[in-house]
Parts: sequence; C-alpha cells; structure tokens
Amino acid sequence: MNPLKQVQLLLQDTNYGAPVWNDNSSLTVGPHGPALLEDYHFVEKLAQFDRERIPERVLHARGFSAKGYFETTHDISHLKTANFLRALGVQTPLIVRSTVIHERGSPETLCNPRGFAVKFYTWEGNFDMVGNNIPVVFIRDGIKFPDLIHSLKPNPKTNIQEMWRAMDLLSHIPESYHMITFLFDDWGIPYNFRHMKVSVFTLFRYELSLINEGKETYVKFH
Repeated sequence: MNPLKQVQLLLQDTNYGAPVWNDNSSLTVGPHGPALLEDYHFVEKLAQFDRERIPERVLHARGFSAKGYFETTHDISHLKTANFLRALGVQTPLIVRSTVIHERGSPETLCNPRGFAVKFYTWEGNFDMVGNNIPVVFIRDGIKFPDLIHSLKPNPKTNIQEMWRAMDLLSHIPESYHMITFLFDDWGIPYNFRHMKVSVFTLFRYELSLINEGKETYVKFH
C-alpha cells in the first residue's frame, strides 16, 4: 500500500472536521509534564467519553415499530406535487413507530395516548408525519406543553408516576376534559396497532396542508 494512503486511513477528524494526526498522545509540558488544555483533541475525546450514555428521550422514550409500504390508490396530483403521491400504484417504503408519555422500560399496557411517527422513504428524501391515536389534545396553547409532560412523567425523586400530579394540573385546564374522556376510554389502551385509529390533528394554528402550484389545501390524515 502507498505509505501516503496508509497515513490517510489512520487519520481521524475532530467534531468540526479538522484532521487528527495523533490519537495516542496528548500535548504535555515537556516529556513528563502535565497535559495541556490547549490540546483540543484531548479535551474533546475525554468530553465525548464522559457523555457516551445517551439520555432518555423526553417523549417517546420507548415503543414498537412496524415496517411496510405506502401505496397511492387515488389520484391526488391536483393537491400535491410530492414524488410518492405522483401516480396510482406507486409504493413507498415506510416505518411506523408508536408510544408517547411513559418512560423507557414501562409496560405497553398502561393507559396512554398512542403517539405515532410515520417515516416515508421517498425518492426526494424522507417525509416525516406525526400524530396521535386520539383526535383531540390536552392543551390549547403550546406554552403549557412542558408543564403537561412534566406532570405525566414519573416523580424524579421516587421514579413513580403519580396521577394526582397530572390531575392537579389538568383541573386548571378546562379544554383538557375532552381528551381525558378519550384517554380513559378504550382509546387509552387500544387492542393492537392494526386496530388503532390514528389521525394527524390540526392543533389550532399548526395546520397540515398540501401545496401544488401555489394553491394550499388544508388536510387531515387518518
């Protein structure tokens, strides 16, 4: 092998793309002196090592996924110019993932809004669509969302979910009552994913729309 090519194969990059010529020795003050903080790669390598444990996601910390494909069965070319909706019979690979509130390791049998994410692997890139299996939502104003999730998560001191904390918050949010009736009905524990009704809801000003030649059409996915 060409020595130059061999050296190039051994090179690493920093997080910012700069080449690393030596990954086995740090800069020191003399042969036996202390390591220097100006050794960027040394500091970066240790910092990355300290953070190797990936933290749990705030939402959707665990769930199940199913792979399949989406097939266009109706002509909606007048509404959308997206590649995967371009013609009848076009099949697009996708993966669907489901869950919402509870922490990693929690059982699937708990009462829970089943959020879902659908990732379409189209020729033009990935198209992500998210929603819930419940057609309404707890809150009207997005500023309340962090408070809502915090109330539904386990107590950080005991790691136990305490429903009184959620109900204490929701009792001050009148628009949440509609969602609660869905949550504690069979919608909260669906029979299985195949029989789960899902929809991408319009949350006030956060609408979904299809655009074609400047014409915008509001839609609701089911």
